[in-house]
Amino acid sequence: MVKELKLKSIRKIAARTLKVGTSRVWIDEAQTARVKEAITKEDIKGLIKDRVIRKKRDAFQSKGRARLLQAQKRKGRKKGFGKRKGTQKTRMQKKQLWVKRVRALRKKLRELKKQGIVEKGDFKRFYKLIKGNYFRGKKQLEEAAKAGSSERKTE
Repeated sequence: MVKELKLKSIRKIAARTLKVGTSRVWIDEAQTARVKEAITKEDIKGLIKDRVIRKKRDAFQSKGRARLLQAQKRKGRKKGFGKRKGTQKTRMQKKQLWVKRVRALRKKLRELKKQGIVEKGDFKRFYKLIKGNYFRGKKQLEEAAKAGSSERKTE
């Protein structure tokens, strides 16, 4: 009984020194005799320095399941209607959608220029039309480019 009390008081002093609760204080069971010899606060500080008494690390939230979920979302899973809260506009900002569309259209325009469907003068005109948000998508751009090229052929 006296021995337990001694360890309890040592644990309390160690907790105060380590600035944690008593439950977070770890005492090496192999060296309990050495711990029981400690009388002063300095003795306990020495034991802490010798790593006989240590501070247990915080209980933390495991990230394992979160990582798995993130991996699934990267693959495109877990994004169905049941997981959505908010309208389409709130889920992706207008500007981000616009940037995404403009980049796709510009890439398509470069491809069309490479294929010879769009000439240099038309390229500049279509580029400005893309910037002005004239086309809704790649299909519309392609149709406009082909219509432009067919007009040139008839002339």
